[in-house]
Amino acid sequence: MSHGSAAVVDRQLEGLSHRRSQICFRNSAWDCRGHDEAAIQGVETTVTIGNESETQETSVATSPASADTRSTIRTSRSDIPSMDSPNQAIVYTIDRGPRGQVVVVGDGSALARAAAERFARAVEEAVAARGQVFVALSGGSTPKQMGTILTREPYRSRIPWDRVQVFWGDERWVPLGSPESNAGEARRGFLDLVPIPPTNVHPWDTEAETPEAAAAAYERLLRDVFNEPTAIPRFDLVLLGMGDDGHTASLFPQTRALAERGDRLAVANFVPKLDAARLTLTAPVLNAGREILFLVGGPGKADTIESVLDGPEMPTSLPAQMIRPAHQDSTLRWLVDEDAAAKLSR
Repeated sequence: MSHGSAAVVDRQLEGLSHRRSQICFRNSAWDCRGHDEAAIQGVETTVTIGNESETQETSVATSPASADTRSTIRTSRSDIPSMDSPNQAIVYTIDRGPRGQVVVVGDGSALARAAAERFARAVEEAVAARGQVFVALSGGSTPKQMGTILTREPYRSRIPWDRVQVFWGDERWVPLGSPESNAGEARRGFLDLVPIPPTNVHPWDTEAETPEAAAAAYERLLRDVFNEPTAIPRFDLVLLGMGDDGHTASLFPQTRALAERGDRLAVANFVPKLDAARLTLTAPVLNAGREILFLVGGPGKADTIESVLDGPEMPTSLPAQMIRPAHQDSTLRWLVDEDAAAKLSR
């Protein structure tokens, strides 16, 4: 947001309460902080972007004890950052406590753009703090679109690719050349088109003798690249999707991999309904990530995301509920489009 836009919002907020809050849009798309953190913590901030209206409505709760006490301010369309710019405008956010923060954007294209921006910022932050960045990628249509965006400017030049170490959260038991391969598709449409050293790209070895052997080899690879012989390695960014059945990575409902709660990092997981083996990082590895980011889009996911975020705890039936940050400095966010978020309570 420009200084002028920030001033407009700031002036409109001044009269709401003696506790003054400010809405801030940063490049990260969802970093909304107030001058008084206690005044807005745990409440919903909403920016409604209409297709026809020339005004926007922003609801701000001015007290944590009264989330229903909101004031509405109207701002001109020019005060809302465009989704075509690096300042990714969000439609609204919902705090689900330990289940994560939900960040809602307009549609699938906006979702991919916001994911690309968050990827770039996560890389920059990790490199500034620790000199390199470890990323676990996901398969699916949104990560594929995100990867395409990252091959273009400004991201191609902005990201220090030589500092990026890429792994995958899961993989199908198919050759790398298959269109069903998560790593294969990411390499062909994304990683082969940016200046990342090939030695920094770490696909699962699906040419191993068995899925179990491939999982054991990936665990050894993780420990070697992270230089972490005993503890659970910490990814700087874990990207996850969610299936219609509530699975994430290749942690499918009612499968054996869900029982891995110890020091195993990678396992082969037979999925009866697919009659196929999958390779997956375990929940403890995913939960150790410094930033865990779900990418979920489309109306077909609305029922499932409602169950995962608003329903009872049933992690063996909805494995996405197993994802909970294991460290105090970790974050869990759901970046979703409006169709996917349609049934969430607000």
